[in-house]
Amino acid sequence: MDLKDLTIERAHKGLLDKEFSCAELTKESLAKAKKINKDLNIYITITEEEALKSASTVDAKIKDKKEIDILSGITCGVKDLFNTKGILSTSSSKILSNFVPPYDATSIKMLKEKDMVMIGKTNLDEFACGGSTEHSYYGPTKNPINPDYVAGGSSGGSAAAVAADTCLYSLGTDTGGSIREPAAFCGIVGLKVTYGRVSRSGVTSMASSFDTIGPFAKNVRDCAIVLQNIAGKDLLDSTTPDIEVPDYLKDIEGDISGLRIGLPKEYFDENIDKEVSGAVMAAVKKLESRGAKIVQVSLPTTKYAVAVYYIVMPAELSANLARYDGIRFGRKPDHEGKSLQDYYFNTRGEGFGDEIKRRIMIGTYVLSAGYYDAYYKKAQKVRTLIIQDFEKAFEKADVLIGPTVPCTAFKLGEKLDDPLQMYLADAMTIPASAAGLPALNVPCGKAKNGLPIGMQIIGPQFTEDLILKTGRFYEKEVS
Repeated sequence: MDLKDLTIERAHKGLLDKEFSCAELTKESLAKAKKINKDLNIYITITEEEALKSASTVDAKIKDKKEIDILSGITCGVKDLFNTKGILSTSSSKILSNFVPPYDATSIKMLKEKDMVMIGKTNLDEFACGGSTEHSYYGPTKNPINPDYVAGGSSGGSAAAVAADTCLYSLGTDTGGSIREPAAFCGIVGLKVTYGRVSRSGVTSMASSFDTIGPFAKNVRDCAIVLQNIAGKDLLDSTTPDIEVPDYLKDIEGDISGLRIGLPKEYFDENIDKEVSGAVMAAVKKLESRGAKIVQVSLPTTKYAVAVYYIVMPAELSANLARYDGIRFGRKPDHEGKSLQDYYFNTRGEGFGDEIKRRIMIGTYVLSAGYYDAYYKKAQKVRTLIIQDFEKAFEKADVLIGPTVPCTAFKLGEKLDDPLQMYLADAMTIPASAAGLPALNVPCGKAKNGLPIGMQIIGPQFTEDLILKTGRFYEKEVS
């Protein structure tokens, strides 16, 4: 059994055909995770005891010839932003370094019903604030392809977990690109869903009007399988609409003849690395040769998307993190001080990292009296214009394609002292997030330095089936 050769479907078949047991698959994954974790820092917590117990349950069902789900016994990693009952869930922050939740996030609960085997909780930027997984209380995650480079963020640990073959899929969150960017940097598939398609209940909030939950996997079919098992209405999350979840595998192998692919001119300008834009254009040309129709579209408010995001997101973040005061939530400070005010200052001063503090200050400022209308309200108006841009583009195109990130993975430490450059890495992913649209990263080549290049496929709301079909066609027929 070679973990590199396994996908969810291949592993499921292997379990049913008794080529290997779930315990053997789990032990192999755990061994790999423990071996490389010292160097790559992918996992905050490796859940060996829980994983082996779950594997034993699956093996017993197979032995008794009971039916098992396609995800039963399949190894996975979970971003440490998800609540996992009885298991440390830190959000990569010192302030939650001792938090053990009493319940599971809805998505975790749904996967547990399918007998998931969780290898561990993966590293991330603290409270999902970052694009490189360098802003973690537990240290940075390194890229499995080249450890001198970042894995991306904020879901860098989840992306690296799959890319390094420690598990067959993983869960992450995407607020402004936190699934798509690390997927692109690590050379795997990552799916950002339509806002509300997957419940956020039990997942620590960053920016509530942007946050989405989605999978990482080795191929598009595996992403579709995971989505099938976590999507849908949840009474614990009022942002999940009562919209039917389609069968994402039903037409995934379909042909794309006649599909209108829109190329936003703003996604191919001089700010994009030439190797990246060249690889994406080559992929688009191949799709065109297989029957797709290429149309030119424009998303003019793209140039404002980063500014909009870094006003609205810190505002929502500052409100969400107000609860972490050492009394309602969060660890007590090492030095309590002489007053309640000292206690709050010390709790948050000791518990939050520099990037969190920066974003809280920005968010509090733009929500303050006298500045709300000038910044927050205006940003929300521009966000509406971004949504309208996409609506106009989708009148001409069925899907939009462009680079996922303007560059390949950058070196560890390269952008740490320049937050603005770090923020600009999200320029291609933020627009779809602002509009609440589904978007898929599919690997489409490599740069001269050997690092992966990602292609982003964006669709209208709740068209995950269409972007998965498009990504699968490219992956199977063209790449």
